[in-house]
Amino acid sequence: MKSILLNKGIAARWRGPLSVIAFFGLWHLAVVTGLSGFAELPTPVQTLKTFVVEYAGDSVYWDSWVVSFQRVLIGFAIAQILGIPLGLVFGTSARFRNLFFPVFELLRPIPPLAWVPISILFWPTNESSIIFITFVGAFFVIVINVYDGVRNIKNEHMWLAQSLGASRMSIFKRIMLPSVIPSIAVGMTLGIAITWNVVIAAEMIASDSGLGRMTWEGYVSSTPEVVLIGMISIGLAGYLSSITVEWIERRMMPWVEHR
Repeated sequence: MKSILLNKGIAARWRGPLSVIAFFGLWHLAVVTGLSGFAELPTPVQTLKTFVVEYAGDSVYWDSWVVSFQRVLIGFAIAQILGIPLGLVFGTSARFRNLFFPVFELLRPIPPLAWVPISILFWPTNESSIIFITFVGAFFVIVINVYDGVRNIKNEHMWLAQSLGASRMSIFKRIMLPSVIPSIAVGMTLGIAITWNVVIAAEMIASDSGLGRMTWEGYVSSTPEVVLIGMISIGLAGYLSSITVEWIERRMMPWVEHR
């Protein structure tokens, strides 16, 4: 039985790398066979060669990584700092919710990129406007997840705590907050993905730096190798961010079994 479980564990670890190898293999095959839509693209080998020769040792390329990560980190952190308390207040105060939730619901459907013209006019620099748009991308998702988490707390637990003489602060710390942590984790997972989507689009529109700008410049200069290097870099950056968020979630919820 142990050997079977061990073999399954080894097989599971190899599935990810094998799927990546298969993806690049299919990409190469599609290009060399001239499959429709792929004929003009470089092969993975050509893309890797361009990266090694022109970008691996280029400080401007790595600065693009740093700039994009900084924007994501700042926007995501501000969204957490403001979004989590707001979601908790929405869920716990009917008076506050009735007053401000309609405005929140009016703003929530607006796509983050629709805020670009206003943010450029409102904020003094392009950098601050991009961070603001990044913040908007994660903020609404985090708030609504925390709010739903508070609403899903069973009333029986609250009533029981009140009947035993628990104070409001004690109920908040020992019942509400632990119950909302999974919703906060979901909001973080969704928020970090949206944050990367938004920051890349914002960099293409309103920035002269970052991975998004590098990818856009590759398109404008008709250099597909640069576009693909940018896209792969964005994918890797997003994957690293997701791993980091997952690590934080494990620390937030040690009682949950992660597979």
